[in-house]
Amino acid sequence: MNKKGICIFSPTEHAVQLDLIGRVHGFVSAENYFNNLRDHDKTDKTYGALLNCYVRQRQIDKSILHLQKMKEMGFASSPLAYNDIMCLYTNVGQYEKVPHVLTEMKENKVCPDNFSYRLCINSYGAKSDLEGMEKVLNEMECQLDIAMDWNTYAVVANFYIKAGHTDKAIDALKKSEAKLDKKDGIGYNHLISLYATLGNKAEILRLWDLEKTACNRHINRDFITMLESLVKIGELEEAEKVLKEWESSGNFYDIRIPNVMVIAYSQKGLYEKAEALLEELIEKGKATTPNSWAIIAAGYLEKGNMAKAFECMKAALSLRVENKGWKPNPRVVKQILSWLGDEGCTEDVEAFVDSLSTAIPMNRQIYHALLKVHIRSGKDIFGLLDRMKTDKIDEDEETKKILGLRHN
Repeated sequence: MNKKGICIFSPTEHAVQLDLIGRVHGFVSAENYFNNLRDHDKTDKTYGALLNCYVRQRQIDKSILHLQKMKEMGFASSPLAYNDIMCLYTNVGQYEKVPHVLTEMKENKVCPDNFSYRLCINSYGAKSDLEGMEKVLNEMECQLDIAMDWNTYAVVANFYIKAGHTDKAIDALKKSEAKLDKKDGIGYNHLISLYATLGNKAEILRLWDLEKTACNRHINRDFITMLESLVKIGELEEAEKVLKEWESSGNFYDIRIPNVMVIAYSQKGLYEKAEALLEELIEKGKATTPNSWAIIAAGYLEKGNMAKAFECMKAALSLRVENKGWKPNPRVVKQILSWLGDEGCTEDVEAFVDSLSTAIPMNRQIYHALLKVHIRSGKDIFGLLDRMKTDKIDEDEETKKILGLRHN
């Protein structure tokens, strides 16, 4: 656009282009773009964009030197550049340096904003320095030009929860809720998750009812948060009610939502319920994922129900065509193969191996299962042994034991 004269770039457009180059090609390419700009395009916008590239790629020395140059040029008069440096120290785990940046801001007559204070609060919380955290929070609350927001109090509440200060956490959560935009689904989700960490069912349900009243529409993310929160505190019956709400909401289908329940049932050993839920989805023409079935297969395996584990793993493998990134659990596959070799029929074993070969390469366990079932059914095994050699899988002691079954 710029080269063809469709849009002559201002410093703002150059800053956007520089940021995109940094994201795609890295900070070196961003530097080259910056260095080739004309002097009048090297403003606080483009300098700030390059600083952001350095910070994103965790270039500490370059970030510090660049900020120093921005100060010399008079381009560090807003909190943005200092916030970038605080983000950098946070991302590399150097939390102890964050408060010094806040102090430097104030010394340079740059007024911190909400994000500045929140980064500093987070740095103290990450070090479990609750006294330091409270001191910064109190200072922030006293600033006339700072409008306290729900997110800051939620961050504070989270650190209180981690430290086991339940009363202080609840107090911070109440303050957070008071600052919440009543139509902010993200804010409600965040508070619901924190109350779940506290195990407070009453507050979870109260906030969910408030969210449903205040927000015109609930997206799938809201339902996922609510389901995960109820599952976290062991309230499966309440979670089932929320699942029904989602089903009647008219929202687009999202397998992640029923998957929360599949995982929850499996963790409680309720594999039959998990399987029934997936079967119900299939009956309604809804897609399921191989991982959902694999989780249940692993559960049945733990209970010793090999036949069910086998059926669920077959279902998982049948869905792999649409989910090529998925790989079956090697431990589960190994045990199913061992069981099939001992008890399965030739057709089942060969069909399972055909499905399995689309997900994993042929290995010793697969050949052992095939050898065992061929020997039990009186079939020729020399072709299998030749294939083993072709695949460079040598006979081991287990192979020899299996071959010895021919003479029993």
